[in-house]
Amino acid sequence: MNRELLMLVEAISREKNVERDVVLGAVESALAQATKKLYQGDVDLRVSIDRDSGDYETFRRWLVVPDDAGLQNPDAEELLMDARERVPDIEVGEYIEEPVESVPIGRIGAMAAKQVILQKIRDAEREMLLNDFMSRGEKIFTGTVKRMDKGDLIIESGRVEGRLRRSEMIPKENLRNGDRVRAMIMEVDLTLRGAPIILSRSAPEFMIELFRNEVPEIEQGLLEIKSCARDPGSRAKIAVLSHDKRVDPIGTCVGVRGTRVNAVTNELAGERVDIVLWSDDPAQFVIGALAPANVQSIVVDEEKHAMDVVVDEENLAIAIGRGGQNVRLASELTGWKINIMDAAESAQKQADETDAARRLFMEKLDVDEEIADILIAEGFESLEEVAYVPLQEMLEIESFDEDTVNELRVRAKDALLTMEIAREESMGSVSQDLRDLEGLTPELIAKLADAGVNTRDDLADLAIDELTELTGQSAEDAKALIMKAREHWFTGQE
Repeated sequence: MNRELLMLVEAISREKNVERDVVLGAVESALAQATKKLYQGDVDLRVSIDRDSGDYETFRRWLVVPDDAGLQNPDAEELLMDARERVPDIEVGEYIEEPVESVPIGRIGAMAAKQVILQKIRDAEREMLLNDFMSRGEKIFTGTVKRMDKGDLIIESGRVEGRLRRSEMIPKENLRNGDRVRAMIMEVDLTLRGAPIILSRSAPEFMIELFRNEVPEIEQGLLEIKSCARDPGSRAKIAVLSHDKRVDPIGTCVGVRGTRVNAVTNELAGERVDIVLWSDDPAQFVIGALAPANVQSIVVDEEKHAMDVVVDEENLAIAIGRGGQNVRLASELTGWKINIMDAAESAQKQADETDAARRLFMEKLDVDEEIADILIAEGFESLEEVAYVPLQEMLEIESFDEDTVNELRVRAKDALLTMEIAREESMGSVSQDLRDLEGLTPELIAKLADAGVNTRDDLADLAIDELTELTGQSAEDAKALIMKAREHWFTGQE
């Protein structure tokens, strides 16, 4: 019987073009499953077939786990201290095995064994096809729509299938069975049945790759796409840089009479593309990213990684775009938070900031309005700057003598120390579960404590606009933090 088994394995191996060891592995799996039915509990069994004689042995095994982990499955696990009583040098992650009686092949249900073997072979064939496809190094998957699966499209290329999720499709794009489709390969998930290649037509990487195919200069290294932001199916922006002074980056990407950019637009259901010149100067980069709006002035806040961009009334609507699209894409492209405002709003904001700084200096440094205004005129905005900028810089202020400078620095340091002590006292009321919440910095905790938000439930009860007002975060960051605080409501754990 064992010889017949080996002959059957050889036949299947040749017929399916699958390695002999893969087929033998499938037989071992079938034998193990059949033997497992004789035991109660979730036992772990291994069958080993001799590749020459066809004889086989069966072993029951236990995975060795750390002592402090406990047994999740006592039928198939053993603690390290118990395992070492049997095998002194065994380590965590290894197996203890003991031989058990093997099930005769004749007692295996023929259909069950056949199904297991064929499934293993199908899995092996699928993996071979997938490995062959991925070895080509292609980034764009080209195929035809085969079927719909729970809202996702299954795209077939040869004998390999990819999955285009509904969330990764271009909105309002109507794809039907048999349509030719191109999409970006985002990842390969072998745990997915049937279509393990995850695709996207809405990812920025897809647009970058399409330009790479249309513009040879990118492949040659003469041009580089530094970043891309998309509102799929509507509008996009890409930032390009030339590594050769003779090559115009924008004109090269546009192509003669727009042929290159139009090819990308046609592939993406008419998505309009703005091509922006990348700059290592953040302000210049943002100005370019906001095109076609003309910028009057720009103020950079390095600490908040934000920019206040001033435009005239005529350009205000253009800079913001329909539904805020233009400024949102520009922000994603550059990585900077962009605040669009007109001249009047800018002047009002500057006036408010000046008033706030004046009140801060007058209160904390105990100085009159004249001294506070001198500090503001010299560019000082915080107590930290007064306390810790190089002494020589403050001595260069014509209105101050050395004694005045030293006194101001001492007062600033004392004020900072007093504020820090007060902050620590206010944070004493903050619960440990809030302190431990992922994403909360000491600065955010202090702001929450000042507002009376002392527990995780206090934070979870806040609305997004309330949290943004308290902390100055973006709505997106505030939402993520609130949802994190609410997680224990759904798991039933603190």
